[in-house]
Amino acid sequence: MRRRMLGVLGCGLLALVGLSPSGTASAAGSYTVTSLHFAVNTGPNGTQPCDIVGDLYKPATASASHRAPAILTTNGFGGSAADQAPFAQKYAALGYVVLSYSGLGFGGSGCKITLDDPDYDGRAGSQLVSFLGGARGIGFTDAAHTTAASPVDYVVHDARDHNGKAQTYDPRVGMWGGSYGGQIQFAVASVDARVDALNPQITWNDLSYSLGPNNTAQTTGVTSPTPGATKLTWAAAFSAIGVFDGAQYSAADPQRMIGCPNFADFVCPALLTGSTTGYLQPDAIAALRHASVSNYLAKIKIPVLLDQGEVDTLFNLNESVATYQALRAQKTPVALMWRYNGHSGGTPSAAGAAYESNRIQAWFDHYLKGSSVSTGPAFAYYQDWTGTVATANAFPIGTSKRLYLSGNNLVVSTEDIQPGSQSFVTPPAGAPTTLGSLDVVGSQVTVPLDQPDVNLPGSYASWTGAPLAAPVTVVGSPTLDVTLSPPTAALSQAAGPAGQLVLFAKLYDVGSDGSAKLINGLVAPIRIPDVTRPVHITLPGVAHQFAAGHRIAIYLAGGDPNYRGGVAAAPVTVSTGSAGQALVLPVVG
Repeated sequence: MRRRMLGVLGCGLLALVGLSPSGTASAAGSYTVTSLHFAVNTGPNGTQPCDIVGDLYKPATASASHRAPAILTTNGFGGSAADQAPFAQKYAALGYVVLSYSGLGFGGSGCKITLDDPDYDGRAGSQLVSFLGGARGIGFTDAAHTTAASPVDYVVHDARDHNGKAQTYDPRVGMWGGSYGGQIQFAVASVDARVDALNPQITWNDLSYSLGPNNTAQTTGVTSPTPGATKLTWAAAFSAIGVFDGAQYSAADPQRMIGCPNFADFVCPALLTGSTTGYLQPDAIAALRHASVSNYLAKIKIPVLLDQGEVDTLFNLNESVATYQALRAQKTPVALMWRYNGHSGGTPSAAGAAYESNRIQAWFDHYLKGSSVSTGPAFAYYQDWTGTVATANAFPIGTSKRLYLSGNNLVVSTEDIQPGSQSFVTPPAGAPTTLGSLDVVGSQVTVPLDQPDVNLPGSYASWTGAPLAAPVTVVGSPTLDVTLSPPTAALSQAAGPAGQLVLFAKLYDVGSDGSAKLINGLVAPIRIPDVTRPVHITLPGVAHQFAAGHRIAIYLAGGDPNYRGGVAAAPVTVSTGSAGQALVLPVVG
């Protein structure tokens, strides 16, 4: 499982830097690589010592009299500094000093995994920024921290940081990385105003949403005051990988296996209660949000190139939209790219990979080297139906197309709405009601995400449109407005999350042969705080074209194999006949 996850991220990285998995960097110039250990102090009070391992790439052209900008990068979850080697090689050849390091709890670095918490991972990264700025007493050539590394005197310095303060060790430095290595950029920038530009990829906005999403009753971005439905397969995968990494290096740092093995202490109880009850407890939600950029967005003041995967059931496109819109609202320079490949697979065309790679290089060249190159449009998205990238000057794009719920159908006109009702029962004990692929494990041992997805009879309601006369291109987050009648849930919801109704909304592309494809494996879990009121659901974002002759379908299911559903079985009836119940699609073209 660990190899597969790293393989997905690694192939995306290789595509970004223009290499094949067996290729080597094309050197526009030479560079040296030095493996180092870093002595850092972390924690809210900065009193917990940790050892970090990393590789420093120095271009041959960089010197005290010819200084170069720097890039700091770290691994995705379960990885190490070595994972960034293709990127580091490319950018060192382009004249950047690159420091690639293993994050806390991974790849030989000490201390526990704290989920990119600014108090821990952010503080640690900040001290690496100081090392790049020339500070002594941080870098060493040995794990015992007895032999000091040569101080860095070949990185460009800035006169002032982004708070306007002059600092002794202020390097011109950007950050790059994906997933866990994406969120760390926000964590470091939130505590260190010396960082100059970011390129966070396929990462989260609110980790409590990522691991227990609720796609209704959202108040800000993807955040909801009502807990969602916990992810089972992703949580199992990450906990196994984290413990494995800790055990692998426990001889050098045995303290990391005390308490919750290799994780911050809150993680184990959160996993236990989340898997048994189906939702995260308030203390776990607070800890997860503390480690999320949604909690400290106001501190992010530097240019951010967001890069999110369209095929991603872990951190879906809505997370990037939440971060993008919040940064834009506070006038932080920001651009948004949607690439094809994410945590759940997807292979872009050569044109798509090249576009992304060029945008990232232009971003760093502009903000770190001061080049006059354009940083590109505000929004770009990959079109898997053409293998090309489309761009726009703003996001969101397109116009809203309403498809009204009518009996079992989706209709385009209010005049065609017919009354009707559908009834189903959600399963007890959060059991699944869908026969389909499992996130993480499923794409390895059962069926891939793009295979037909089968819902068990009596466990869902669905509405399907007529065959399309022409292609329909959807770019953005569809929404569903629906009114429900679940009599037992209406009585039990006063007990809180345990008594609230849990459903799963899913958007399908139905082929001319009748097979229904769940688009990119994406599901919108909802835990409804008040079933007596109309329910508004924001589905995960997509960039998808429904072909001519295909049909659009929306399902409300009682269970899903990748989530823990509601504890108690609940009958649900959906009656249609009013214009207020509709699927709304953001349509382009």
